[in-house]
Amino acid sequence: MRQEQTVNPWLRQALELGPPILFFLAYMRFQDASWTIGGRDYDGFILVTAGFVPLLLASMAILWKLTGRISRLQVFTAVMVVVFGGLTVWLNDERFFKMKTTLVYGFFAVTLGIGLMRGQGWLKVLMGEMLPMSDRGWLILSRRIAAAFALMAVANEAVWRTQSTEFWVTFETFALPAFLFAAFMSQAKLIERESLSDGSDDEDRPG
Repeated sequence: MRQEQTVNPWLRQALELGPPILFFLAYMRFQDASWTIGGRDYDGFILVTAGFVPLLLASMAILWKLTGRISRLQVFTAVMVVVFGGLTVWLNDERFFKMKTTLVYGFFAVTLGIGLMRGQGWLKVLMGEMLPMSDRGWLILSRRIAAAFALMAVANEAVWRTQSTEFWVTFETFALPAFLFAAFMSQAKLIERESLSDGSDDEDRPG
C-alpha cells in the first residue's frame, strides 16, 4: 500500500473543488448554447457534462499521483459520475446526471444505516485514519452523518424535479457541499470528546 504523500493544501483544494466549480462556470457560460453533432442536437448542459467527466478523472489521477492515495468516497463518486455522465450524454437526457447526486448521497446514507443496524459505525472505515475516536464516537457520528446524507439526497431529488436546471446547478455546486461541510464541523465537540489519545483505546475510556 502506497504511503500518502504531503501535498500543498491549496493544490489539493484546487484539484478537489476545481472540477465542480469549472462545471458551474461552464454551464453559466454555455447554458443557452446548442450544438449539432452527428445530426443530433445537444444543449449546453449535455456538452458541459461531457467535458466534466474527463476533467474529474484527470484531477483525481493528478491527486493520486501527488498523494499516493484516493479515498473510497472519491472512487465511488467518480464511478457514479462516469456512469451517469455517460448516460446523460449518450441518451441526451440531463435527468441522469441530476439523479446521480441523489443516488450518491442515498447510497452513503443507506450504507451507513446498514452499519448502524449492525451496531457498527462504518464511517470509521473511511475516516478512521484522520479521526482516531472511540467506537462509541463513530457510532454517534455515523448516525448523524447518515441523517445528513439522507437529507441531502431528498433535497437534491426535490430540487432537480421542481426547479430550473440553472438553480439545480447552483444548488448542487455550492449548497450541498456547504451543508455537508457544516454537518461535519458541527460535530467538533463530539470528535473532541470521543477522540483517542496516543496509546489509548475504548477500554481505557470511562463509560
